[in-house]
Amino acid sequence: MKLGFPTKYVVFLIKVTSVLLISGGIGLELGNIYAILTHSNMPSIAKFIFWIERFAISAHFIEGVVAAYYASAYNKVPIVYGTYTFFVGTIGLLELFDFLPPPKSPNPGGL
Repeated sequence: MKLGFPTKYVVFLIKVTSVLLISGGIGLELGNIYAILTHSNMPSIAKFIFWIERFAISAHFIEGVVAAYYASAYNKVPIVYGTYTFFVGTIGLLELFDFLPPPKSPNPGGL
């Protein structure tokens, strides 16, 4: 499937946003664990945010497991592609199953 410039730009923005939000979600969860260990009080709105964050991380984890399972059938390293898909989400699965072109390597031929 050939994608035009606007679609490639949108896919790139989704990837960057997804990586930032998942990394932020992991940071929030670490902060929550720290707050529990130190018996700190969390604001009441934080519980709602943590539910959203946990749902997103769970969904991305399932996508990462699926990608790792099928990666070897598509000549990819399972743990690497599973981790990539965990951070970028559904876009990684679409690239794996050839619905989107794979990301280009910054240095395709050399060291």
